[in-house]
Amino acid sequence: MDAKVEAAAAPAGTDAAERSVLLLWMIFTGLSVFAAFLLWRYGLIRLMVSSDRTYISSVIAVLYVVTCIHCFWRTRAIAREGEVARSCRTILAAPDGAKALVSDARGLPRGLVTDHIKSLVQKADAQAKGRIDQTLLLRTLADRLRGSNGFGAFVSDTLMKLGLLGTIIGFIIMLAPIASLDAADKVAMKSSMGLMSDGMAVAMYTTLAGLIGSILVRIQYYMLDSATQRVFSDAVVLTETHVTPALERRLGTPS
Repeated sequence: MDAKVEAAAAPAGTDAAERSVLLLWMIFTGLSVFAAFLLWRYGLIRLMVSSDRTYISSVIAVLYVVTCIHCFWRTRAIAREGEVARSCRTILAAPDGAKALVSDARGLPRGLVTDHIKSLVQKADAQAKGRIDQTLLLRTLADRLRGSNGFGAFVSDTLMKLGLLGTIIGFIIMLAPIASLDAADKVAMKSSMGLMSDGMAVAMYTTLAGLIGSILVRIQYYMLDSATQRVFSDAVVLTETHVTPALERRLGTPS
């Protein structure tokens, strides 16, 4: 009885932990949208767009939105894999759960974790005896779970470099009039000061947009990577405690 209660409580706790990943992403994105609305409401975003003649800050904003969509897609995929891992654990922990360990795994939900279990079953069927080493298969599972998560690090670095590029261009615009500056010509002085002000605005706004975008992307993909690691850990525990022991008993491998 105690074992059944413990088995039921463990999936519930993991289920809450995995669902909180998608919830955390939604809360974080909601706060970001609210902050963007406030900046738009007070005219700061319009001021940034109109002051940046290079449109680098606009490119940064568009790239950030695209990255948020990608992160949401990946977060949903990882949350779904976490659900698959929990369902597999519930099925395999049942008294007749070993019956689901067939080559096509008809009784298990579809997903990367189930594909890993299928590979283990096929490996057990292919070898006559001995212990089942899933090291290489786990590396493959880790790579498949990670998927395109590396896109976040690439975009974060790109946003930072776009901000630095805007800084350099802004300083070039700001310093260009100095070479032909005539202190006696008040009209030229006024025009040069305007160009220098425009260059400084480009440098500051693009740097600010790049830094903020890079930090926000890093936070989102840090949460995604943490969720991916938890799903992988659940898959390792599942296969080591339920799958490989059952397959080794089928092969007659001594403990």
